[in-house]
Amino acid sequence: MSFIARHDLWTDAQRRMAGELMARIERDKIEIVRLSFPDLHGILRGKALLPDSLPAALRDGVSLTSTLLMKDTSHKTVVPVFSADAGIGMPEIQGGRDMIMVPDPASFRVLPWAANTGWMLCDLYFPDGRKVPFATRHLCRDMLARLREAGYGFMSGLEVEFHITRMADARLALEDAGQPGTPPEVSLLHQGYNYLTEITLDRMEPILEILRRDLVALGLPLSSIEVEFGPSQCEFVFRAAAGMQPADDMVLFRSAVKQICTRHGYHASFMCRPALPQAMSSGWHMHQSLTDLTGGNAFAPAANEDGPLSALGMHYLAGLLDGAAEAVAFTTPTVNGYKRYRANSLAPDRIAWARDNRGALLRVIEGTSPAACRIENRAGEPAANPYLYLASQAATGLAGIRAGAQPPAAVDAPYQSEARMLPTSLEAALATLQHGAILRGAFGDGFIEYYLTIKKAEVARYNAHVSDWEQREYFGLF
Repeated sequence: MSFIARHDLWTDAQRRMAGELMARIERDKIEIVRLSFPDLHGILRGKALLPDSLPAALRDGVSLTSTLLMKDTSHKTVVPVFSADAGIGMPEIQGGRDMIMVPDPASFRVLPWAANTGWMLCDLYFPDGRKVPFATRHLCRDMLARLREAGYGFMSGLEVEFHITRMADARLALEDAGQPGTPPEVSLLHQGYNYLTEITLDRMEPILEILRRDLVALGLPLSSIEVEFGPSQCEFVFRAAAGMQPADDMVLFRSAVKQICTRHGYHASFMCRPALPQAMSSGWHMHQSLTDLTGGNAFAPAANEDGPLSALGMHYLAGLLDGAAEAVAFTTPTVNGYKRYRANSLAPDRIAWARDNRGALLRVIEGTSPAACRIENRAGEPAANPYLYLASQAATGLAGIRAGAQPPAAVDAPYQSEARMLPTSLEAALATLQHGAILRGAFGDGFIEYYLTIKKAEVARYNAHVSDWEQREYFGLF
């Protein structure tokens, strides 16, 4: 019996799709299939298989080293994998032992920009069939299952800001190699500050049209393409979808955009605030609501409720507020992301909610119909791991529902309110997560400690780096 069948790792629908997959690969003349999984940072990693090797992968998965889950954002393995229990209480990965990457046949796509190339998302298991507990797609799926057990489905929509620049120098000289390597040199596509102007949109149209065509061909639920405020900055908006699908869409979207842009001489970056002159920060706003057992919007207030949300929606909102300081380690997981939290910047700097106010952390939108009632979390950066971002929202919101929590009053002036401040650095966010109880209870001690280990290594490298600011400030003065 195969590994996948022995451990019952697929649903009936996945088994049916797997049975049809080889015929589709032959029909579409697919010559190679990329199998990818999202690592801790939401970066896709994996292997590319020729069609003759795919049937074996659909029976027994594909083995690969567990150290791929132990890397920081420089791709350095920062966990002592050759120590006892790999230094983090995980004997299953000691010595860099293999884990098994199991394809999800429901995720199969044909990549429009890569000739005769298929693609599938994968889930990670140990050789004995247990889920790898550090695999964030598992964590997100399990969190949404708890929400379903409570009688609710999760709906979310994505608004993602990012920068597209023209590649001037990819910096591929021998001396540019490293961990990390030298970033590319780029030039702008527009000078910025012409928010939503048609002329600026037209200036970016050559690459935006290529992106639109390929993203639609992938089946991503793209709704609109917009010119943002900053130089060479744009925003892509997606229709709301159920469950984990928006997270799957986000990892594919980011990877696709970067690949497509590179092939056409451009550079796309989802870094929050790049070091470009006059650059504006990019955010990732997650719109979210819950559905009830009938599929209706559980946030829509009843006729006898005069608030912007139903009683359940207000409990959920209170949960998001109570857990916001812990969740920011997942919504904003990079050192760079905290440079966005500034007063009067259309980004939040404190833990408050408001009715249709873009300065608040949580913007409650009543919409034009009951089906449109939702909460927009404006804390996120576009570099966040979408599975952890989504799971952190479901976990903290569910905690609010279970506690029957009530939010404080809405604020009218978010940047002048007396609400608690958000953590102002990744280091502070990690300390809040470490000592918090909400997400530790939802995700488990093992995952939280693992996450802290990886991200603290990133912070330590940042703190040890001598910056241009320090050189300018002190070298001549002292």
